[in-house]
Amino acid sequence: MKKWLYITIVFIWAIPSGFAQLKTYSFEEAEKLSKENPKPFVVFIHTSWCKYCKMMENSTFKNPEIIQLSNTDFYFISLDAETKTTIHFNNHAFRFKPNGQNTGIHELATVLATIDSQVVYPTVTILQTDFSIVFQKGSFFNAKELLLILKKNKMIVFSKSFIKL
Repeated sequence: MKKWLYITIVFIWAIPSGFAQLKTYSFEEAEKLSKENPKPFVVFIHTSWCKYCKMMENSTFKNPEIIQLSNTDFYFISLDAETKTTIHFNNHAFRFKPNGQNTGIHELATVLATIDSQVVYPTVTILQTDFSIVFQKGSFFNAKELLLILKKNKMIVFSKSFIKL
């Protein structure tokens, strides 16, 4: 009986530590934190109705390597392109802009997800610590593809920061 009790306790204790979660920030939080600890921003621009966005949320962003790299080397921000919340970022107030009876797009999503004059979902945008865009692509990424992008851009951001010193 004691043996099963110990096994159960160890099993319950081990489960939460085995499931790391992707730490997400608001733009305001990430901007504030970056003043003390500068890191690039990864922004995932999506909508609630986009099936490829959901696929990335349920697979790519659950990958342990993506989670580990994102949590340590980036500020990860998930932006619903149809949020009606005003976002204060980089000394601007970005708002939702209606374009129909029950439709519209957030100004910040327009800024970060416009590629070739068209907003694309999902879009992954990586911002340098000065908020300039160093990577932007609208596409579904599997974990392997996104991992390569994050590693490559981590090196680019690091080398740009090193050159500025």
